[in-house]
Amino acid sequence: MPPSSPQTSLDTLLELRAKARTLRRAYLTGRPLASDAEYDQLIQRIQTLEQAHPESMGWDSPGLVVEGTPQQAFPSQRHAVPMLSLENLYSTAELTQWEQGLLRLAPQAKFSYVAELKIDGVSMALEYRQGELTRAVTRGDGVTGEEVTANVKTISNLPHRLREPLDLDLRGEVYFSLEGFARLNETREEEGEPLFKNPRNAAAGTLRLLDSAEVGRRGLRVMIYGLAGDPPHASHHQTMAWLKGLGLPVSEQLEVCPTLDQVARFYERWREHRESLDYMIDGAVVKVDELEWRRVLGETAKSPRWAAALKFPPERVRTRLLEVRVQVGRSGVLTPVALLEPVPLGGTTVSRATLNNFQQIARLENQTPHGERFQQVRVGDWIYLEKGGEIIPKVVGVDESARSGAEQPVLPPQHCPECGGAIQSLRGEVELYCVNPACPAQLFRRIRHFVSRDAMDIDTLGPVLIGQLLAGGLIHTVADLYRLTEPQLTGLEGIREKSARKLLDALEASKTRPLDRLIHALSIPNVGVSTARQLARRYGTLDALALAGLDDLKGMWMLKNNKGGEVAEGIYRFFQDDAQRALLTDLARVGVAPAPVEAAPQQGPLAGKKVVITGTLSLKRQLWKERVEKAGGEVSSAVSAKTDYLLAGDKPGSKLDDAARMGVRVVTEPEMEDLLAGKP
Repeated sequence: MPPSSPQTSLDTLLELRAKARTLRRAYLTGRPLASDAEYDQLIQRIQTLEQAHPESMGWDSPGLVVEGTPQQAFPSQRHAVPMLSLENLYSTAELTQWEQGLLRLAPQAKFSYVAELKIDGVSMALEYRQGELTRAVTRGDGVTGEEVTANVKTISNLPHRLREPLDLDLRGEVYFSLEGFARLNETREEEGEPLFKNPRNAAAGTLRLLDSAEVGRRGLRVMIYGLAGDPPHASHHQTMAWLKGLGLPVSEQLEVCPTLDQVARFYERWREHRESLDYMIDGAVVKVDELEWRRVLGETAKSPRWAAALKFPPERVRTRLLEVRVQVGRSGVLTPVALLEPVPLGGTTVSRATLNNFQQIARLENQTPHGERFQQVRVGDWIYLEKGGEIIPKVVGVDESARSGAEQPVLPPQHCPECGGAIQSLRGEVELYCVNPACPAQLFRRIRHFVSRDAMDIDTLGPVLIGQLLAGGLIHTVADLYRLTEPQLTGLEGIREKSARKLLDALEASKTRPLDRLIHALSIPNVGVSTARQLARRYGTLDALALAGLDDLKGMWMLKNNKGGEVAEGIYRFFQDDAQRALLTDLARVGVAPAPVEAAPQQGPLAGKKVVITGTLSLKRQLWKERVEKAGGEVSSAVSAKTDYLLAGDKPGSKLDDAARMGVRVVTEPEMEDLLAGKP
């Protein structure tokens, strides 16, 4: 057989790439068309052909996109056309006022509108040059964002090449389908990772992963909602139809509305039926359809005048409270959890809700339209739930008019529901605590925390194995983990020699983790990662921390700003407890010898600066803390006159008001990146 010609090889390569993209899309939607082995063989064939034809390499190569190497940074990029935010409206009355404002600017105009769904995702600027996807940049502060091109190119429904060789600057929303979000959280739960609170947070966090292969595995989606610059058509709806014809993902729920009444009907219809969608929406977007009138209306410094977001109010549902169970945390705190008659809410079926503490149960206020108050939520009550974009719902009221008299009050337990031990409330706190350190529920959760990634990082020890070890009487404290032997482990169901050896190696490696990891792992009340690091730097050894006086602990700056003396008292009580002292002695006996923690840098672009972090951010808050501290800065939890910067994300809350009142500079994530890089 004669060798294939270069053109034949290139044609084959294009066919194989198309097949790989089809298989990848099917896999990400949970309906695979081929086995992993078959897919891997296909990728190998593509890579072999690309090596023979290096000129053909491009970002549309599935092998490059899916198996890409981790990115080292997300450089800042300035938007050619600023990405403005939309004015928020919260009622059809405000919608009418918005239209009246347009008519004052253009009295002779007769507008028609376009109504679209407002996807709750991450806004993105997408650049195509000669039909090729060349750049993707997050919205950032609207002027400058982060370039995440490699990650966006893993999104399966976004074409890397348009059907025509055009130069376009697009606007889109990156999001998770509800199915994809559920799969992601299921995987994280199995791996012992914290769950994402909502699809938007998950999308933002995924876009900032350094490993593009992992981004591709998670299955993000994108929806195009606009075109920056001068479109080739006279109206928005014509422009969107044209973009769809180029192969771009455009919303099917786009409706031309000649009047504002039709916009209002669109809004009400989707407010009622949003659960039929496979993605989260938080309202509708209304836009003037005629592009010529848009130019007349113009924009403010922050928002286009010709568009607005009509937001949904927090979704509320009514269901029955069937039972209240008490959950025991690793610190012994007792948390009441409401078990509910299952009810759809925010795209999921809700059957549980937190009640936080027993004092809150007693002081809940009825938030029905009549505004009555009630003394206490009762088992059997019809209650109101809200989710407000979060995954964990909360109880916001009771329908007292539906009470029959058979409802039973929710009373604090007299003993721990897990071990039957004594309970008490600590001075100045509303929570109740089980004070039995041998409580099995506490022990299980303390061990899970001890081995978690931010603590001793023993990733081979999952919840099932912990349960087996406890049930078999092989461990009674975290120190007992270091006494486990290979015969003990292989005697457990599902544990073979290789797994046992891997766990024992991980335990041995954890003995010399840095001191702050061990302090965090001990489940000291209110001591998280950042506080543990400060304690490790201040005291140097675990023995010195255990001997620290209460006044000295109260004198630490981070304790002054973090629930005041309560944190210091919690640390002091922990190390005064005989059982905890015995545990520390036992940990030393089994060879746990933590490494010292490096002192805080005295130099750096943020040396001497105090930073407060608030709101929903694209990076985990802990990572921002670590970066600020490495740059010489200090991170505290409350804004004061001594604060230099407030790093604010979405929904910053009252700290933004505090910063404005005290004259503290508020910075966005891209601005903080500049500060960390030493830019003025």
